[in-house]
Amino acid sequence: MPKSKNEIYSIIIPITIGLILMGFWLFYNPVKDFKISIPGMDNRPDSIAGSSEIVNIGETFIQFQNDNNLGPSGSWTRFRGSNFDNINTQKIELIDKFPKDGPNIIWEVNLGEGHAAPAVYNGRVYILDYLEEEKADALRCFSLETGDELWQRKHSVHIKRNHGMSRTIPAITEKFIVAIGPKGHVMCCNPENGDLLWGIDLVRTYHTEIPFWYTGQCALIDGDNAIIAPGGTSLLIAVDCNTGDVIWETPNIDNWGMSHSSIMPMTIEGKKMYVYAAIGGICGVSAEGDDIGKILWKLTDFNPNVVAPSPILLDNGKIFLTAGYGAGSILFKVENKNNSFVTTVLEQFKPKEGIASEQQTPITFNNHIFTILPKDAGSNRNQFVCCSTNDCKNILWTSGKSERFGLGPYVVADNKFFILKDDGTLSIAKATTKEFILLDKRKIMNGHDAWGPMAIVDGRLLMRDSKKMLCIDILKN
Repeated sequence: MPKSKNEIYSIIIPITIGLILMGFWLFYNPVKDFKISIPGMDNRPDSIAGSSEIVNIGETFIQFQNDNNLGPSGSWTRFRGSNFDNINTQKIELIDKFPKDGPNIIWEVNLGEGHAAPAVYNGRVYILDYLEEEKADALRCFSLETGDELWQRKHSVHIKRNHGMSRTIPAITEKFIVAIGPKGHVMCCNPENGDLLWGIDLVRTYHTEIPFWYTGQCALIDGDNAIIAPGGTSLLIAVDCNTGDVIWETPNIDNWGMSHSSIMPMTIEGKKMYVYAAIGGICGVSAEGDDIGKILWKLTDFNPNVVAPSPILLDNGKIFLTAGYGAGSILFKVENKNNSFVTTVLEQFKPKEGIASEQQTPITFNNHIFTILPKDAGSNRNQFVCCSTNDCKNILWTSGKSERFGLGPYVVADNKFFILKDDGTLSIAKATTKEFILLDKRKIMNGHDAWGPMAIVDGRLLMRDSKKMLCIDILKN
């Protein structure tokens, strides 16, 4: 019996709609507008690479208190301490276990969101902070004894939140303190009274491209000179701290970029050099002699998009460098052959194959390397680990699955490791190459992202989370 028009339509229309939907499903590309995820680009502010904003560096000074007391003799004068190794060598006995009622918190101060860490000199604590309400970079000076703020030297600069803002450590001597702000504003002051000596805007002067998460490079003072790696038009520069004059520059002929890593002074085969891991490669720049400022060697075999840890010198001219986001590590040798420095790659491997770190620079101690493995290191991720300096791929021990530390910092003092977890839990472990021996741990802060490097001076440990800095007493009795 012939079907009516309505019956025919009731069959044809659903079939037609079904065919249209099937065609849409077959040919529609739901990811056509997606972009490849590049490390560090998540929520990256539009203005991070630079700004037309004119900043009057160090324009404002505030004196809160006068403190003429020089204070204790200990110091932590720069990133990784006085000897660039994150090891406190004072002969002072420190605690093995925390008191039952918790550690003695000597003082605490609120900070702007970030991971910047302190330098300590003559009983004073200096930190480069970002004051969010005022929208200002501020070099702040506190009393180590009381935590009272003594002075601030600051300038207005607009910064958008991006996993924190400030994240560098000043360098300090008796005459100078040099700090680098999140957008590359370098400020040199008198550490005693906060007087401004000079400033440099790296973006405006050298066309620096600020890294993914703002400036992570910590200042270096060598003698009376500040050594800085702008990238842009000059790979490295030396600034006379007395005058602010640039006394030499290393041309950036390969157009390498500023990384989050810091410059490390090293002496290899009697030659002093500045070793820097840029975005583009690793290089050694002469630090002395007629060729000062000249590139002695460079290596491009290891070139990740993000580099936060700094290079570390092992024995016999060997240099170890690691980075996060799956980059892994490289071990290479620098040697002088026929009056020319050459490099040889000894090992290069991914995080699951050996020792690596995402953010913190590993510690070398008793001919071994210690670090926290990155999140992409497989089953050992975020664990504190040890290997010999002669075999970086062979992990000798780990802290175990129950002791993971995220991106937190660590330091050696009194033959102990002090290890800070992301959530503010501080662990004490024996500094041994044989096994991981946990002595005690205690949650001290209730914040998050406790990533800023720690400092230990005169039995006091300075630590921070994203918004607060604490000074705790770790003296033994």
